[in-house]
Amino acid sequence: MPANTIKIKAQLDGGVTTVRALISHAMETGQRKDAKTGQLIPAHFIQEVRAAHNGQPVLTAQWGPAVSKNPYLSFQFRGAKPGDKLTLSWVDNKGESDQIEVTLG
Repeated sequence: MPANTIKIKAQLDGGVTTVRALISHAMETGQRKDAKTGQLIPAHFIQEVRAAHNGQPVLTAQWGPAVSKNPYLSFQFRGAKPGDKLTLSWVDNKGESDQIEVTLG
């Protein structure tokens, strides 16, 4: 599993939690050629992103090869309070994954 591929910020404001995340990932489509060899670069992209608030799902996103390199994700949800846990995770088409958990403040 890659380590530290997710940078996340979660902010509570008036009952709404805004989550912003940046994921470091190559997001190769499988259609680009290597400039030196002329061979296709194998597809390598995030397939699923999940977010959970205190273990309960608040977001599930299915991604594909059309998502840009180092994708940025932003979403909002209601019902959180200071001290709650937010978990964000991803899995790619090669089985690699990463996860981060933050405490809301």
